[in-house]
Amino acid sequence: MNKESNLYTFTFAIVMVLIVGTILAVTSETLQPRKKQNQADKKMIDILSAIGITSSRSNAKNQYEKYIVEETIINNKGEQIEGSAFQIDVLFQYRDKTLSPDDFMYPFYTANKNNKTYYIIPMAGTGLWGPIWGFVALEDDYLTVYGAAFDHRAETPGLGAEINTGIFEDPFKGKKIKNTLNQFVSIEVKKGGAELGNMHQVDGITGGTITSDGVSDMLYNTLQIYDSYFSKLNVYQDTINELTSNNSI
Repeated sequence: MNKESNLYTFTFAIVMVLIVGTILAVTSETLQPRKKQNQADKKMIDILSAIGITSSRSNAKNQYEKYIVEETIINNKGEQIEGSAFQIDVLFQYRDKTLSPDDFMYPFYTANKNNKTYYIIPMAGTGLWGPIWGFVALEDDYLTVYGAAFDHRAETPGLGAEINTGIFEDPFKGKKIKNTLNQFVSIEVKKGGAELGNMHQVDGITGGTITSDGVSDMLYNTLQIYDSYFSKLNVYQDTINELTSNNSI
């Protein structure tokens, strides 16, 4: 074949595309198990961070198995359903506009740390420039936040991006999702700062109003689903009575 001809050039290009495409496809397929494991490790790290456990990819699985004692799924009516909680991607589900509310599944994880029980709730929402997500851990009274960990994909550095820092996350500790009347109120990220002594507010991010509002909406929309499930378990009344007598919520 004449190497100077157009036919040779086109044939050579086609062969190279086929070779490169095959190599990429084989490489992608070969790396798929590692990619899935990395994603699983990252998810376990994020879940554990809500209860203050620092882990790495090398020990995420062992740490997860040590602290997470149960996985549960509920539907949007607060009813327990069957399935694998860990396999549910709440961010993907949140962004899938083809799903109806009845299609949503809500996983949560029961953890045991230092002989105390915590309930870790994943959530997803919308910030200024893209999705936001997080994990909130409730204490065994189902009311009090033990820890919170948030993250984002594209929020503004120094503003909305601050949601994944301790300055924003730490004030959630000790906040309550219900009031003394046993009403669900969630936790508000308050523009201008939380009211002194308010157990249902944390400080908003200066200059990050839309992201702050996104976190507030994410918390409210997600936690109310879990609250309906916890209420069906009749777990609240003794706690409410105790907290009301102590005037602590």
